Amino acid sequence: MPEKNRVHIFVSGLVQGVFFRSETRARAEELGLFGWVRNLPDGQVEILAEGEKEKLEKLVEWVKRGPEIARVNGLDVEWQEYKGEFKDFEIRY
Repeated sequence: MPEKNRVHIFVSGLVQGVFFRSETRARAEELGLFGWVRNLPDGQVEILAEGEKEKLEKLVEWVKRGPEIARVNGLDVEWQEYKGEFKDFEIRY
């Protein structure tokens, strides 16, 4: 059985107003991940995702680039213990 994990990501740069949240949700859903994504008042995007570790690693790789018009300058990635608390992947406001 694949190892399940959880990842908490903070993304900085030109990451708001460039479809980062919607494309993150689409990518997470494609990968079968659960959790959420939201904009923060300081201009960052925050992502909390759970699922198979290998698929989470693919999400992290995608987030390093983000959508085509985004400019990712920094990434803070924290791996955490899987909790299984989400049933889908949503955009939070």
